[in-house]
Amino acid sequence: MTEQRAHAWGRELRDVHQRLRDALEVAREAIADGAAAGSVSRDLRLFCLGFCTALNGHHTSEDAALFPLLLERRPDLAPVVAKLKQDHSMIEYLIAGLQRAVDSGHGAEEQLRHLDGIEAVMETHFRYEEKQITGVLDEIADEGLDRRTLLGPLA
Repeated sequence: MTEQRAHAWGRELRDVHQRLRDALEVAREAIADGAAAGSVSRDLRLFCLGFCTALNGHHTSEDAALFPLLLERRPDLAPVVAKLKQDHSMIEYLIAGLQRAVDSGHGAEEQLRHLDGIEAVMETHFRYEEKQITGVLDEIADEGLDRRTLLGPLA
């Protein structure tokens, strides 16, 4: 019988979170560039859409694949997973507000307020998630699990 090696899933999660932070900064820069140009640029729509899609995709993958895997192995994490899913719902709501602001052509100041709100909740969520589950993730053997299935499109 061969022993399966552990995979650095916790590191993978932290890497995805960093990519999402980077995407948020690109969206922030696109808002600032649009304000300087006096219009809502295609870049703004593209970068906000890309960031929003990536963040939603990450959370959808966690909800559908990663969290069930965690709960299968560690049922005691049910309260942690419930809190993380609650955060996902809040972030989805905040993203919808940003998308409405961009689509409605609201000014950069309002768009940045939406982005600031997303960033605040996202950062708190990421820190909590990393503190609570990265150690558990690193104990999971590499069983042919797919990074994108577990962690979303930026994995």
